[in-house]
Amino acid sequence: MNNKFTVTIDLGGTKVLSALLNSQNEIVGRVKIATDIKRGADFLVDNIGESVRQLIQENSIKENDIRAVSMGVPGTVNPFTGLIGNAPNLGISNYNIKDALKRHFTAPVLIENDVNLAGLGIQKFEMEKDVKNMIVVFIGTGIGSALFFDGKLYRGSSFFAGEIGHMLVDSNGGFLKKKKSSTFENAASRTAIVRKIKKDLAKDKPSILNEYSSPNKALKSRALSEAIEKKDPLAVKHIGKAARTIGTVLGSITTLLNIDTIVLGGGVIEAMEKFMVPRITEAYNESVLPEPGKDVKIIATKLGDDAALYGGIALADEFLV
Repeated sequence: MNNKFTVTIDLGGTKVLSALLNSQNEIVGRVKIATDIKRGADFLVDNIGESVRQLIQENSIKENDIRAVSMGVPGTVNPFTGLIGNAPNLGISNYNIKDALKRHFTAPVLIENDVNLAGLGIQKFEMEKDVKNMIVVFIGTGIGSALFFDGKLYRGSSFFAGEIGHMLVDSNGGFLKKKKSSTFENAASRTAIVRKIKKDLAKDKPSILNEYSSPNKALKSRALSEAIEKKDPLAVKHIGKAARTIGTVLGSITTLLNIDTIVLGGGVIEAMEKFMVPRITEAYNESVLPEPGKDVKIIATKLGDDAALYGGIALADEFLV
């Protein structure tokens, strides 16, 4: 039984999902807890450790049956040292989460940026072997990406590669000087879409989303998807505009990097793939130079939120050689 299982922890701003994957690459158990950061990072890690112990007990295995514990973190992280440089959604900076987790486990602990981890899962379990140069883009509360060159994850000189959500663009996706700037995720993430819809709702513009006009009522991807299905004018307007911004930015990135594959994921894409991907593709084709753009595949991941969970196996394959 030794070293037959991988534990992957997907650390998010509101929830922590831990999963157990067996040697057949199947998810055989899950435990979800709330992300409680109010009492500090050490307290959060203690809770994560307890949730993983629960996962182990519920599946009747022993810790020495675990090959590795892999974690995805929403922020900049050094995968070799485990030091989080900055995870703004968690309010954590300059914290070695790998050392903190190692106090709870005897199995090797591996740390990676959350979108990079999802990208590793997509590359290993979803892509064909002829995919060499790829960008994986997750659209959700924010926007992040993972870059692959010659089949290998590119982390950058200081492990910051892929943070496309912080690029400066205008509302149509064009690049701007800083003094006039908005970031990509401020223009096209779910947070941005919701902000713009709520602004129009405050002006009493007609919409089936009127019940979400209160600043305190959360407007999630599922409700946006239902509004799109009913052709709500505000949803169609703002989600369509976000899709065009995404396509335009990805066109520029392709012109720069000459990639062969674009994979889209995240809650927004998962909920509204049929509406968004054609619009992203149309704007992409309008903005990319013909030669680098002509053979690029634009697809949505089928792994969904499980991409990061499968990425734990790929991360272990990389580091435990």
